[in-house]
Amino acid sequence: MTQDDSNSKHDRSAEDIVAQSETGARHLPPTLDKIFWLLLLLWSIFQVWYASPFPFMLNFMVLNEDQAKVIHLAFALLFAYTFYPASPRADHSRILWYDWAWIIVGVCSVGYLIVFRDQLVERSGAATPMDVAIGVLGLISLLEATRRALGKPLLIVASVFLLYTYLGPYMPDVISHAGGSVRKIVSHQWLTTEGVFGVALGVSVSFVFLFVMFGALLERAGAGNYFIKLAFSLLGHMRGGPAKAAVVSSGLSGVISGSSIANVVTTGTFTIPLMKRVGFPGTKAGAIEVAASTNGQLTPPIMGAAAFLMVEYVGISYLEVIKHAILPAMISYIALIYIVHLEAVKANMKGIERSHVPTILERLVTWLTTAIVLMVLSLGIYYGTGWFDSVLGNTGGSWAFMAVMVVLYLALVKLAAGVPDLEIDDPDDPDVTIPEAGPTLKAGLYFLVPVLVLVWALTVKRYSPQQSAFYATVFLMFIVVTHRALIQIFRGEAERWWREIQSGSRHLVDGMVAGARNMIGIGIATAAAGIVVGTVTLTGLGQMMTELVEILSGGSILVMLMLTAVICVVLGMGLPTTANYIVVSTIMAPVIVNVGAENGLIVPLIAVHLFVFYFGILADDTPPVGLAAFAAAAIARSDPIKTGVQGFTYDIRTAVLPFMFIFNTQLLLIGIESVLDLVITIVSAIMAMLVFAAATQGYWLTRTRWWETAALLLIAFTLFRPGYWWDRLYPPVEHMPATQLEETVMELEPGDPLRLAVSGISIEGSDISRTVVLDINNRLDTFEARLSSTGLGIREEGGQYFVDTVTFGSPADKAGLFFDWEIEAVVAQTDRPPKEWMFIPALALLGGLAYMQIRRRQRMEGDGAHVH
Repeated sequence: MTQDDSNSKHDRSAEDIVAQSETGARHLPPTLDKIFWLLLLLWSIFQVWYASPFPFMLNFMVLNEDQAKVIHLAFALLFAYTFYPASPRADHSRILWYDWAWIIVGVCSVGYLIVFRDQLVERSGAATPMDVAIGVLGLISLLEATRRALGKPLLIVASVFLLYTYLGPYMPDVISHAGGSVRKIVSHQWLTTEGVFGVALGVSVSFVFLFVMFGALLERAGAGNYFIKLAFSLLGHMRGGPAKAAVVSSGLSGVISGSSIANVVTTGTFTIPLMKRVGFPGTKAGAIEVAASTNGQLTPPIMGAAAFLMVEYVGISYLEVIKHAILPAMISYIALIYIVHLEAVKANMKGIERSHVPTILERLVTWLTTAIVLMVLSLGIYYGTGWFDSVLGNTGGSWAFMAVMVVLYLALVKLAAGVPDLEIDDPDDPDVTIPEAGPTLKAGLYFLVPVLVLVWALTVKRYSPQQSAFYATVFLMFIVVTHRALIQIFRGEAERWWREIQSGSRHLVDGMVAGARNMIGIGIATAAAGIVVGTVTLTGLGQMMTELVEILSGGSILVMLMLTAVICVVLGMGLPTTANYIVVSTIMAPVIVNVGAENGLIVPLIAVHLFVFYFGILADDTPPVGLAAFAAAAIARSDPIKTGVQGFTYDIRTAVLPFMFIFNTQLLLIGIESVLDLVITIVSAIMAMLVFAAATQGYWLTRTRWWETAALLLIAFTLFRPGYWWDRLYPPVEHMPATQLEETVMELEPGDPLRLAVSGISIEGSDISRTVVLDINNRLDTFEARLSSTGLGIREEGGQYFVDTVTFGSPADKAGLFFDWEIEAVVAQTDRPPKEWMFIPALALLGGLAYMQIRRRQRMEGDGAHVH
């Protein structure tokens, strides 16, 4: 077998992994392929139509969310049975008779909900035998589609939850419940919006599809190759440069792809062989790509579709989700680049020589120019839009902004026309040269214009994610069709413009089809995960899990977090990111919040959801199942288990972050009161992660000794969580008698919450003791008015205070307060020095370690020179 044959064989192995796990491994005959190609295109057109304002403008095909969910799942079921064979041994070249049978059963079961929608609404809660029969068939068809498209793990999870609903009385006491009949289960799961057709599927149809298609269109337009080349041009000359370029390019690609496995294959095909050429072993080359690609799903704005689910589950805006997720993602990537640097230094690697080495002045001018352009663009978008709106009105201002974006796009395309096209390089070519940074940057800057449109729609106009994705996607469609033709025109080759328009139109259609095919698994996953959500709402499993985890953890918040992390990783080994997040956040997020509150730790809900999401992502490179590691190993020709283990060691830094931001929510930019606070938080977090990376790699300025590693870990912990030590010197809170409630409420500053230590008996009959946080309107004049703003009414009996009323949907209700609970104390924050004073001894210790390591390195270099 030749080297080329071997290369193609391994590349096909990686592609096969993506096909089997992401888009389906069946290849249809030409006629059927064209038919289903058109149906995939029709699905994309439907989704764009549903997200657009045209149905309301034209009063045509106006669909509500429930109808859109049904159509969305019908498409997903159709394609799951079309492109995913029943087993690896089944015929992959044609659709068999039983596949057609499953298609008919699945689509008809879903279609029944549209055809008989009015009747189902009229007899809500009183399902007929026909309704139940259709629901049973629908659930079975969904489970079979889940098995085919996503594997057995999610099938098993969904089936276990269905059985748990039915066999409730026979369960162990701690998780037992009254049980449900088949009629009740099917009605809840299939005929209402509490189960399969719940929030998760609604997010899939509203937000996720357009963002997945946005990523597919960017890839078809050439943005993926542009990101790789740009990263390589900027970092390739450094030590371990190709590996650093892999981290950056995988991060950029992961932002738009939303799939760590596809990301590995897209960027890894180029970066992994280059990493091996500069000295990285195949195992480490594959592991670096895996770590970079999985972290791409942690990076806003898409986050593997979890960002949009968090909007619904946490109840905050999309911008808030992005704000909270951005710093952990940023420091995680910075640390990975540093880990790559340490690996390169340990192995004494060299970078690839540039064909043109820019001077310091040239580099300074390039960076300053880039920074100024970005600043001007940002200020122009923010303030220019406000000016347009004030002069032309809201609608006219939006059209004016889009016109400016078109002009900017044309200017950037003209800039790209002045530099050579970016060719797709052969990573096995022995003559590897680093492209010049300036021309490479110019060649694809116009790809950022639709991203600017997206940011404008989200941040300035405050449109919904669905509206924002629609406008950005439509603009990107325009770019896909026109960019190559415009480049030819600007180069003076106008005779080729029509051919390029045709080529761009084909890329547009292919991108829409690719986006639809990428959505099959996500659509099925969100529907199947809805079964878990439906089970929790029907049985009250969430409260039972709180009690169970509290028993297992002994009330320790740290042990409980470790248990949750293990559950997330284990489930994530077989579940796709989206499904894993839905399942674990539904079950475990309330547990962390409740158990934390009972231990006096107030954990913001967004911190909990990011915690479970992070550990679900880590399963992509965790043996023995991590599919991203298998795909990377296929390209690197390395052992997949060793590649996964190595990738997980690189990702330890990512595993530490969720524990840190649970206890120090400033890492999520929560509680930041000034610009100085923001700067200190960012700088200390980055330093902490770099120090932690050095400790886990056993190398900083030179190889570390065991006690130096321990000291580095201590420093990293202190920089991450200075409050741990400060709390032992200065208690963070004090418990004051409930008799001081009125005085405390009236002294609260605007924006300060009210914290109460309460106890009582839950609905299930359990004794509860916890701390609750209530948002209070401190601008009201009287104590009664301020307390009423929380929805809480109290009464006094013999010097004790009790909850008398709780307004439904109020902050008090959301905090979990119940009638007759006792208010034991008012919890007030103490006036103490800033916890950041702990940075001083930590940095002093770090400086001492640096001095000792520099001295030791100098002695080693001197001894080496003397020996020589």
